[in-house]
Amino acid sequence: MKKLYPFLLTTAALAVCFVIPTASQAGNPDRAGSAGAGQLLINPWAQSNGLAGTNMATVRGLESVFLNAAGLSFVKKNELAFANTQYLSGSGISINTVGFATTIGDGSVLGLSVMSMGFGDIPITTEFLPEGGIGSFSPSFSNIGVTYAKAFSNSIYGGVTLRIVGESISNVRASGVCFDAGITYISGEDERLKFGISLRNVGAPMRYAGDGLTVSATPQGSPTTLTMLQRSERYELPSLVNIGFGYELFSTKATAATLTGQFVSNSFTKDTFGGGLELGVTDILVLRAGYIWESGLGNEEEVTTAFTGPAAGFTLNIPANSDGGVIGINYSYRTTNPFDGNHSIGVHLTL
Repeated sequence: MKKLYPFLLTTAALAVCFVIPTASQAGNPDRAGSAGAGQLLINPWAQSNGLAGTNMATVRGLESVFLNAAGLSFVKKNELAFANTQYLSGSGISINTVGFATTIGDGSVLGLSVMSMGFGDIPITTEFLPEGGIGSFSPSFSNIGVTYAKAFSNSIYGGVTLRIVGESISNVRASGVCFDAGITYISGEDERLKFGISLRNVGAPMRYAGDGLTVSATPQGSPTTLTMLQRSERYELPSLVNIGFGYELFSTKATAATLTGQFVSNSFTKDTFGGGLELGVTDILVLRAGYIWESGLGNEEEVTTAFTGPAAGFTLNIPANSDGGVIGINYSYRTTNPFDGNHSIGVHLTL
C-alpha cells in the first residue's frame, strides 16, 4: 500500500491540473478542425502502430515518447531507433523519425526524438497562373522532443517530454512548444497488470506569420505602393488525455501474450476506444493486432477519420552481442479509407 500512495497522489494532481479543466470540452466533434499542429496526433513508430497505439500502458523504450513518456524509464542502457511511415499510402506523405535514449543514473533515462514529415514537391500556383508552371515548394512539418523519465519504485514510473513544434513553407511559418506527461503503474500477481495515464500536447496557442501573409497594392491615384500585413488567427494544440491498461494473459519460456486497451479523450474531435493483443514467441518474433473505434466509424455520413479501425504488425528480434544487445526489425499496417493504409517500418538497436 505504501507504494500505491505516491501513484494515487500524483494521478490526483494530474487530474486536477489537466483532466478537469478539459473535461467540459473533451471529445467535442463540433470543434474538429479548429486545432492545428495535427502532426502531434500521428504516431510515427512501427511497433506501437501494430497495436493501433493501444499499448500506452505497456509501451517500453523510445516508442513511449509518443504514447506515454513513463515507458522510457524501462531503457536499461542505450537505445537507438529509426522508423519510416508511408502515411495514407498514395497521398505522397512520408514520415521519418529517429530517437536515442540513454540511462543517466538513479533510475533516470534521457531521450531525444526527432520527427519530420515530407509532402513532396507541390506546384506553385497564383490567381493569374492557376495551372502552375512557375516552380514548386515543399512544406516542412517537424517536432523535436526531449524526454526525461524515472523509475520511482518497482511499481511507479513517470516521464515528461518537452516538444518543439515547427511548420513552414517558403514564406509562412509557425512554431510553438508543448509538454507531455505520463505515469505507468504496475500491480497484480507477478506484475501482470499495468495501468497508465498520459497528457499530451499541452501548450500555448500557435500562429502563422511571414511574408506570405502580406499584400502589396497601389491605391488609385497614388504613386506609392503600400504593403499590408494580414495577421493570422491563433490556433490551439490538439491536447488529449490517454488512459490505458495492459494485462499479461500468460508467460512461459516459449510464449507470452499481453492484452491492451485504452480510452482517448480528445479536446478537438471524437473520443476513441481501442484494444489490442501482442503475442511473443521465444523472444525472437512478436506478433501484434489492434483495433480503434470511434463514433460514426463505418458510416460514410458520420465518419470523421480516414482510419477504419484494424491494425497489425510484427517485430523480429536478432541478438546483437553476448550482453543482451538486440537488433529489432519492425513493421506495421493500419487500414484507411480512402487511400491504401499506413505502412510503417523501423529498426531499433538496444545495447
